[in-house]
Amino acid sequence: MVTLEEMKNYLRVDYEDDDALIENLIAAAKRQCKDILRTDDDADLEQAENGKIAVMFTTAYLYEHREEADHHALNLTLRALLFGSRKEGF
Repeated sequence: MVTLEEMKNYLRVDYEDDDALIENLIAAAKRQCKDILRTDDDADLEQAENGKIAVMFTTAYLYEHREEADHHALNLTLRALLFGSRKEGF
């Protein structure tokens, strides 16, 4: 859904030192976005109207706020981005 190169471009990172970290953050972002959507299916996230943007936003937020991330505020933003695709329940 989001490649390492796409994410590095979005973050404006042009070195390889953080590649493993960014890949892990992409995976964490996908999981968090799927939790907000109330799904376990990657296809649901990929088909969500703002799915890719939500994953990229979450990855960037986690990368840039590694030490002081406000997960409550992040989840509120994700709910707003993904609300139209969110399922009523699991």
